[in-house]
Amino acid sequence: MEKVKTYANGQVAQRMQGNKLTYFFKNGTVKAEGPIKDNLMDGLWHYYRENGVVWQVGNFKHGVKHGPWVRYDHVGAVEYEAQFEDGKEITKRLYH
Repeated sequence: MEKVKTYANGQVAQRMQGNKLTYFFKNGTVKAEGPIKDNLMDGLWHYYRENGVVWQVGNFKHGVKHGPWVRYDHVGAVEYEAQFEDGKEITKRLYH
């Protein structure tokens, strides 16, 4: 079953399809997407900049960051990689 919320201008703000939740910017591009379990983020999520370039990719477990996370700069190069355990950053490697 699909559930949709919209901005005042009618553009889709978020859409739930099955267990996948997708957030959108007001211009219609995807802002973030990933799985939901028991109404919490759970699994691999992708975050994007408004121009469509990937911003962050990381894992959630029961709604908190858990596992590897990678953040990218404006041109798609890796800024840093981090490892989380139950929402706490335990390691971080900077590239810039």
